[in-house]
Amino acid sequence: MHLLQAKAGAVSDGSEAVDLGQTPGDIVVLTAADSELASLSAAAALLDEPRPKIRLANIMHLGHPMSVDLYAEEIVAEAKLVVIRLLGGTGYWNYGCEQVAATCKRLNVPVAFLPGDDQPDAELAALSTLEMESTHRLWWYLIHGGPNNALQFLNFASTLIGDQRAWLEPAPLPKAGIYWPGKEVQSLRELDTEWAADAPVAALVFYRALVQAGNLAPVDALVESLKSNGINPLPLFCASLKDPTSADTIATLLEASATGLVLNATGFAISAPGAQRAPTPFDGSHAPVLQVIFSGGNREAWVDDMQGLSARDIAMNVALPEVDGRILSRAVSFKSQAHFDEVTQCPIVSYVPVDDRIQFVAELARNWLTLRR
Repeated sequence: MHLLQAKAGAVSDGSEAVDLGQTPGDIVVLTAADSELASLSAAAALLDEPRPKIRLANIMHLGHPMSVDLYAEEIVAEAKLVVIRLLGGTGYWNYGCEQVAATCKRLNVPVAFLPGDDQPDAELAALSTLEMESTHRLWWYLIHGGPNNALQFLNFASTLIGDQRAWLEPAPLPKAGIYWPGKEVQSLRELDTEWAADAPVAALVFYRALVQAGNLAPVDALVESLKSNGINPLPLFCASLKDPTSADTIATLLEASATGLVLNATGFAISAPGAQRAPTPFDGSHAPVLQVIFSGGNREAWVDDMQGLSARDIAMNVALPEVDGRILSRAVSFKSQAHFDEVTQCPIVSYVPVDDRIQFVAELARNWLTLRR
């Protein structure tokens, strides 16, 4: 069977046998999360020289058995450390797990199989050959996420292969909290220097995963645009609006800041369609909630498709949010076409804001706040 040569920056769905075209590296990390790949790619660029050769790959591109066989033979077999993070356990990538584990065992390559969430997985643990303490530490770097944890993950992984580097223990990231571009913020008081006196407040609520990945370009663009429209932005991240800790934190911060409007960039709904409406963290503010869409598709497909947003985007970001009573604004960012990172030899996808659509939402927010006042 012929294997297609993957093009730099191209993304395979795993349905065809492909050669990812990587050369062997010292540290190999496989995951299904684009956000995780983007975070580790950015961290790899920050490593002090001489740095180990790091190879990143999306497991979704290795769906075909022949792709797995080739990758195991040419990349995994030459590695000094392999780390694989799987959401859904071994069943999600059964053949890949078998072949990578067998290759690592045969060649005595340390391998760590990590759960994709924060729940232990006995089957994945049984496949790991890296000692338990180190495996657990690598896992928690990725669970907490964020640029610093990504850098420490690579520093620690480098140490495991004999490249001694200073590293710090995983730093927890709260389930919900305040974000500000280029600044660590723990409380509303710390925003005093960033906010204008007597300006109305608009909260911007988005997923914690964006902070974990450092994939915050659309958030930063909305913050800047809101400020230029005379609004004090309150960017808030959360694990999920259904998570009790996140919900309590969001509700408390909205009340304490006297928020007059909520821009919500999380998907889905708290209430179930057809059922009695469930309370949301936004209810206590009595503020209108505008739904802002960070599209999971790319802009080119959106422009070319007569339907516009994909069915998945419409379900997650239009139809279901209406169940909670949110008001649709528009899509303000799209996923980029993958660019090829030469350092890690991996296509990297990130969110790219669209300036005129960012500005539209900021002006819409200003008009709603003016109406309310």
